Amino acid sequence: MLFQAQPLDPVAFEIGALSVQWYGILIVLGAAIGYVIAARESKKHGYPDDLFADLLIWAIPIAIVSARLYYVIFQFDYYAQNPAQIIAIWEGGLAIHGGLIGAVITAIVFAKRRGYSFWKLADIAAPSIILGQAIGRWGNFMNQEAYGGEVSRSFLENLMLPDWIIDQMLIEGTYHHPTFLYESIWNVLGFALLIFLRRLNLRRGNIFLTYVIWYSFGRFFIEGLRTDSLMIGGLLQTAQIISVVLIAGAIIFMIYHRKKGIIEARYWDKDEKLVKKNRNKKKKK
Repeated sequence: MLFQAQPLDPVAFEIGALSVQWYGILIVLGAAIGYVIAARESKKHGYPDDLFADLLIWAIPIAIVSARLYYVIFQFDYYAQNPAQIIAIWEGGLAIHGGLIGAVITAIVFAKRRGYSFWKLADIAAPSIILGQAIGRWGNFMNQEAYGGEVSRSFLENLMLPDWIIDQMLIEGTYHHPTFLYESIWNVLGFALLIFLRRLNLRRGNIFLTYVIWYSFGRFFIEGLRTDSLMIGGLLQTAQIISVVLIAGAIIFMIYHRKKGIIEARYWDKDEKLVKKNRNKKKKK
């Protein structure tokens, strides 16, 4: 008989009737660390200090709404019967692909309105996004969700995992793959890769597209281990289909832009608006 360890409390602390969940804290922490990294990098490129702060004011709430909407759509049968649960995001149920769609659309509109290059901003933000995802996955750990199929305790011990992770993977009397951990590690490696690619001064947009390929490639295989995936028609795992589409789309986009010469500017080239702004300042002097 397995010893049922007490699962970690998903509630970090309470203020009166308000319960603050670890899930929310970790998502905010990931966003905050990502913001600091992106803001520091943007200053090196001459952007205003508050540029990414202004972007996040719009991108974060829209990404949360789109992430939840995406999840609800693919679990519509349940939420149609339990409409009050639609807003219960503190219990989990934020689809990363949905959040990315909302964030990218927001960034495109924001960049256009400000007159900056979306691809330049996306390249700067890419390492922050994947690191934020790596941190956010630990919210799934605290909620005992986003786990994989059944495994033995000895399997988890052979992965050299500490007991507090192994015990948390004991769910309803059965040990499971810590797929949240697999993805978190994969994303940290992706973060290191994207930081390295900054040194190569690639064509504008290639760092962001590399992020799309790297994340989607790992997500495809990790998703295959999960037991709680969003499904299409009860047969196909939504995240795997989206991952394949994103990989193919990013590769085609890279090749097309390279052959057509649509994007010639490189990562360390100044944004065109900043160049014009500096020229105008010199003329005034």
